[in-house]
Amino acid sequence: MNFEALFVQNKEQSIQGRYITLDHIEPILNRLNTTNQLQEIGKSVLGKSIYEYQIGHGATRIFLWSQMHGNESTTTKGLFDFLNLLHGDTDFAKQLLNNFTFCCIPILNPDGATLYTRANANGVDLNRDSQDLTQPESKILRNTFERFKPDYCFNLHDQRTIFGVDMSAKPATMSFLAPSYNEEREINDSRLKAINVIAGINQVLQKYIPGQVGRFDDSFNINCIGDTFQYLGVPTILFEAGHYPNDYEREQTRKYVFISLVSAFSTISENDIVINRIEDYLNISQNNPVFCDFLYKNVKINYDGNEKIINFAAQYKEELIDGQIWFNAYINQIDDLENRFGHLEYDAQGALYTDDYDNIPELDLKANFYLNNTIEFVNGLIKK
Repeated sequence: MNFEALFVQNKEQSIQGRYITLDHIEPILNRLNTTNQLQEIGKSVLGKSIYEYQIGHGATRIFLWSQMHGNESTTTKGLFDFLNLLHGDTDFAKQLLNNFTFCCIPILNPDGATLYTRANANGVDLNRDSQDLTQPESKILRNTFERFKPDYCFNLHDQRTIFGVDMSAKPATMSFLAPSYNEEREINDSRLKAINVIAGINQVLQKYIPGQVGRFDDSFNINCIGDTFQYLGVPTILFEAGHYPNDYEREQTRKYVFISLVSAFSTISENDIVINRIEDYLNISQNNPVFCDFLYKNVKINYDGNEKIINFAAQYKEELIDGQIWFNAYINQIDDLENRFGHLEYDAQGALYTDDYDNIPELDLKANFYLNNTIEFVNGLIKK
């Protein structure tokens, strides 16, 4: 199967970038609502609609939700790319619709999506509310789970650019987890099914992003929705869409979300989940926070009349300004940068650091500075 060609054919062109809200997806949902597959299943804290989109008539029931965290939009884009595939008049689409019934909640946290925040409008992380169910969005997710009675759950998220694969210099472009169902992190039949699906996804992704697939930490937390659903006996797969080089808008990463979804359902439909692939799963290197967006090495500073060579790092903050996401770089680490990598690295080779303040890098300072008074950096990058 040519996954990349499949993605190009089905990419939803009306949404792109990092800022994806209910206003962006409602026209798509209405367009895809060809046979009453769409229904409103509740309201957010601020009264925004939360939708369920159900398609297919197969025996295996798949429950997917994205943007539980409002600022994690990459999997929403990949999910709509996949829904476009299901609407295509191809033998593969017909096969999927015959084998599966898909129930999707594209944006569970529409208030957080609008505000571009992880939490909902009450400041609650919905992924820590699976037991108390204090928020309307949490209750909607749980009610849909109990009504739909899925055979598999797909918990779709984004992760920050800080994550790499183990101690390598490769970013964790896609990471996965078969959540634990108990404190001992044991593997039962339900968790094994999730493990086998992830092993199948990884086998495909290694052809496209070799060494850039990570395995997320499996510490048990019953307050997390994936751990809860796994505890309740439903195989649950966590997606974490991460960084691809020079892809801060995550338009490349969305392709790998799409490929991951397609390969997951191919694995399930081909019944590859009946084998034991624990070893393949455990051979996926773990996520590790080893990256920063910018790493500056061998920078000279003049500190109290003494010259010193240091390293420092800067990280983007994603800031919503007038309806757009701006990537603003701030200094976030100084000197203690052993085993750290930068998505962009610059060797100053002893050039002298100056800025418009105290001529010393300081935490939380905007990454605007000069080297040897000749090379100007603005927002982390060399000014052209």
